[in-house]
Amino acid sequence: MNNDLVFKITKRVSIISLLIIGSIAFIFKNSKPIILGYVFGAIISILGFKLLHNTINKAVEMSPGKAAAYSTVHYMLRYLIYFIVLLIAALADYLNFPAAILGLLMVKIVILGSGIFDKDFQKYQK
Repeated sequence: MNNDLVFKITKRVSIISLLIIGSIAFIFKNSKPIILGYVFGAIISILGFKLLHNTINKAVEMSPGKAAAYSTVHYMLRYLIYFIVLLIAALADYLNFPAAILGLLMVKIVILGSGIFDKDFQKYQK
């Protein structure tokens, strides 16, 4: 995976997240749990995306058997991290669970939106 692409997606997630946080602050009266839940989910989403980037770059250099095992272990590790994040968001009173889910989905939303709206983004797919 291209480092420029990872940086571009991370930057877009950060910018859109700032806009969403600002909107939440104006719309909701008690916005602190919503903002904290969203930020918690978005940060974990970005870190999970960077973990995926590192996994792909290391797996490409391995033999097919080792790469498959390595990728599977890291795939399960990422889902374990997401499970822990959602569990914490569900149990903690100071975090909003739906906002944490939205934060976790931000990288996916940005990638899909970039594929639709950004014509330069499609050159990374080739």
